[in-house]
Amino acid sequence: MEDLTLRHTTRERARGNRQMAIIGVVASGNLEVLTERVLPENECVVEIRTAAEGFGEVWAAVVADFVERHSPGGIRFAINDGGARPDTVSLRLAQAARLMESDQ
Repeated sequence: MEDLTLRHTTRERARGNRQMAIIGVVASGNLEVLTERVLPENECVVEIRTAAEGFGEVWAAVVADFVERHSPGGIRFAINDGGARPDTVSLRLAQAARLMESDQ
């Protein structure tokens, strides 16, 4: 089991007012992403728990790309990984960011 924490400074606060959201499911080849709006407006933290060890550089690249595209300031992401591929990780992160944009 490997735990990674990636911290980024964002351009702006994530839109919306939703305080938390969950997307995905922990299963073979998939992952779940839990989000909370608990950080300062220009910070983003992504915490990853995965059984696939040794992929820290891949995780860092995928998360950096996501942060650059979506600027999810103020949000902490917790990922529970079931061996998802990088494209699935990108999809789930984008879905989680979109959910947080709602005003619920």
